[in-house]
Amino acid sequence: MKKILLLIPVFMLLAACSGSDDNIRNNPNLPNVNFRFQLNLNFPEYNDLQFPGNSFATYNYGVRGVVIYNINNSQYVAFELSDPNHPPSSCSGMTVNGVIASCGCDDNKYNIITGELSEGDGQYTMRPYQVRRSGNVLDVFN
Repeated sequence: MKKILLLIPVFMLLAACSGSDDNIRNNPNLPNVNFRFQLNLNFPEYNDLQFPGNSFATYNYGVRGVVIYNINNSQYVAFELSDPNHPPSSCSGMTVNGVIASCGCDDNKYNIITGELSEGDGQYTMRPYQVRRSGNVLDVFN
C-alpha cells in the first residue's frame, strides 16, 4: 500500500509535465510558412558558410528572410529574419551585421547564434529553422 501511495505523486508529477514547447514557440506575430531550400557550399555565393563563424542571409524564404550561421562545420543554425516581437511590416525585416540581426522598426537586436534578444524589448526569441548538412549541401527547412 505504501508503494502505491508513493507512486501516485510521481505519476501526477510526470503527467503534469509537457513534452511540447508549442506555447513557447507559438508566436502570434509570425505566420507559419512552409519552405525548404538547399545551399550547395561548392557555389561561390555560399563559400563563407564553409568556415566556422560565418553566416549567410537570404531574403527569398521565410517571412522576411532566413539567416544561416556556421558554428563549427558540423553544427549550423538558421533563424527567421522578421523581428519576432513585431507583426510583419515594411520595417520588421532584420539586417545582419556580424552576429547581430537588427530590426528596422526599433532598436531590437538579436544574436544569430542563439536567437536571443540582446538589446531592446520583447518576449520572443528569433524563430529557429532546421538545418541539416549532407556532404557539401545544407538543407534548410521548417
